[in-house]
Amino acid sequence: MKIEINEGFPELQIIINCPEMSDDVEKIAAAVRSFDKKLFGKADGQTRVIDWRDVFYFESVDKRCFIYTADKIYETPLKLYEIEDRLTDSGFFRSAKSQIINIMKIASLYPDFGGRIEVMMENGEKLIVSRQYSKSLKRRLELK
Repeated sequence: MKIEINEGFPELQIIINCPEMSDDVEKIAAAVRSFDKKLFGKADGQTRVIDWRDVFYFESVDKRCFIYTADKIYETPLKLYEIEDRLTDSGFFRSAKSQIINIMKIASLYPDFGGRIEVMMENGEKLIVSRQYSKSLKRRLELK
């Protein structure tokens, strides 16, 4: 792979030249597309802009959706399906009916009862990937 950076243009433009479209090329394009996605969350009476790369996971509780970062919890007006649509190409996956996890923040995985997977996040939190979504996680991580 060759990377070339040219300065002096009025706006950022990214062009991918490839012999043919592949999964790797699509992953690179998806990562570039999602680079500047921002989320909005409310905490301490203030609305904050949250970079998606700082998010550990999202959770829906009693029809309210929350964003969990390393040290803070924010409430967001988005629904989980809206978050999933926006961020699936950015390394997030549905881990349960009420939860979406950032794959890049996973520290370790442990098999759990009934086909579930216990996930240890980088901040020490333990989350459960339900049996329904565990195969999807294994595919995403290319595990057997």
